[in-house]
Amino acid sequence: MRTRLVAGNWKMNGSLASNQALVQALVPALAPLGEAQYAVCVPYPYLAQVERALHGSKIALGAQDVCQFDGGAYTGEVSGAMLAEFGCRYAIVGHSERRGLFGETDEAVALKFAAAQRSLLTPILCVGETLNERESGVTEAVVARQLDAVVKQCGMVALDKSVIAYEPVWAIGTGKTATPQQAQAVHAFIRGRIAGSDRKLAEGLRLLYGGSVKAANAAELFAMPDVDGGLIGGAALSADEFGAICQAAAACNKMRV
Repeated sequence: MRTRLVAGNWKMNGSLASNQALVQALVPALAPLGEAQYAVCVPYPYLAQVERALHGSKIALGAQDVCQFDGGAYTGEVSGAMLAEFGCRYAIVGHSERRGLFGETDEAVALKFAAAQRSLLTPILCVGETLNERESGVTEAVVARQLDAVVKQCGMVALDKSVIAYEPVWAIGTGKTATPQQAQAVHAFIRGRIAGSDRKLAEGLRLLYGGSVKAANAAELFAMPDVDGGLIGGAALSADEFGAICQAAAACNKMRV
C-alpha cells in the first residue's frame, strides 16, 4: 500500500517569528495522525531554525530546490550535501515556478533530480502543463516529455526513490483546482506510462497532486485511486488549513488499507 504524503511548500514566505508559530502549532496537531507522512519544504535561510523546531516530531524537512552540481564555484547555489547536513529528507525539483520564471529546462531538472539522489535526498519531481497546453490537448505529451528527461538522465529505476507531483500550472496560486477526475486522469497516465517499463515500480510510486489544494477539497482529491497526497502551496502557511489537509490524507490512507 502506498502511504499518503502531504508536503507543504512555503515558497518565498516566512520569518523567524511566523515560522516558529507555524511549526509550534503543526507539531502537536499532526502528532496523533499516524496513518500518513508529512513534510514542510522551507526557504534555505530557515532550514536550521525549522530543523530544530521539528526535532523529534513526525514532520520531515525538505528544501524547495537543489543545485545540479555537488560543489565548487557556483555562487548563490546550495548543494544536496548541504541540505542533507541540515536534516533535509526531500528536495523539490522542477517546480513550475522554477521552470517558468527562472528558465529551468527539462534537462536541468533531470540533473537536479540526480544531484538530490546522490546526496540521499528524495526528490519531489514536479510535472505539469500550462493552461494553453491543456486547452491544446497536449497535457499528456508535456508530462511525458518532463518524465522522459529524468528517465533518460537517471534511468527508470531512479524513480523508485522519488515522489512525483502533478501540478497543473493553471491551478497554482490561481484558486482554480483541477477536478478530482482531471487530477486522477493525469495521475493514472503517469502511473500507466511508468508501468509500461516497470509495473512493480509504478504500483509503489507515490504521486502527489499540487494545485490549490485546500481543506475543503483535499478529501475528495485524496480519495482518487492514483492520488497519494498533495504538494501544498498557500494553504501550507496556515496551521489550521495544513493540519486539516493532513487529517484528510490520514483518513484516506486509513480507508485505503
